[in-house]
Amino acid sequence: MHGSFAEVGKRFPAAIADGILADIGVSSLQFDDAARGFSFQADGPLDMRMNTQSGQTAEQVVNQADEVTLANLIYEFGEERRSRRIARAIVRSRPIQTTAQLAEIVSAAARPMNQAERRIHPATRTFQALRIFVNRELDDLKELVQAAPQILKPGGRLVIISFHSLEDRIVKDSLREGVKLGHYRLLTKKPVTPGEEEIGRNPRARSAKLRAAERV
Repeated sequence: MHGSFAEVGKRFPAAIADGILADIGVSSLQFDDAARGFSFQADGPLDMRMNTQSGQTAEQVVNQADEVTLANLIYEFGEERRSRRIARAIVRSRPIQTTAQLAEIVSAAARPMNQAERRIHPATRTFQALRIFVNRELDDLKELVQAAPQILKPGGRLVIISFHSLEDRIVKDSLREGVKLGHYRLLTKKPVTPGEEEIGRNPRARSAKLRAAERV
């Protein structure tokens, strides 16, 4: 079925699933396609929508949102401390139409201050924030974990792979709450993370965290 996993509670009857596996966020296929606009590694249109048939594009957000709204979403969804400076630079540089343009503007506004910051591209957090906002990723994840207990059969398992702290926090808190309510038996006290060998084969797995629970 084509659609957001946030819709599982509406599309499926109760106690139908032996298991739910959710791999959160953008896929490598989407990320590597410059035309989708997810990455600053290759120039492309500022789209960032996972479903290209509906919703607001990143270009619309960047060019139409006011400075305060931009600063808040970059801070909230990107955990970027220099969000105000970046938002000011974006507003002053409008119109912005491509990923390369945006990456250059953000990089100039948020130059690395120390060695730790030099490890990641200065535009990483801003691109993450825009992508999460455009696709309602955290809202969709919350709807998924809320619906999961009613979809799972007794003994069914919920397994979620997240890739940054905002997602992982939602999953962790949801599973803990599910245990308190008697919905789950926790299978992972701590998240399962990839080892050196797996990261060597697939560097994008380095930030992955897997949490799991069993319906009781």
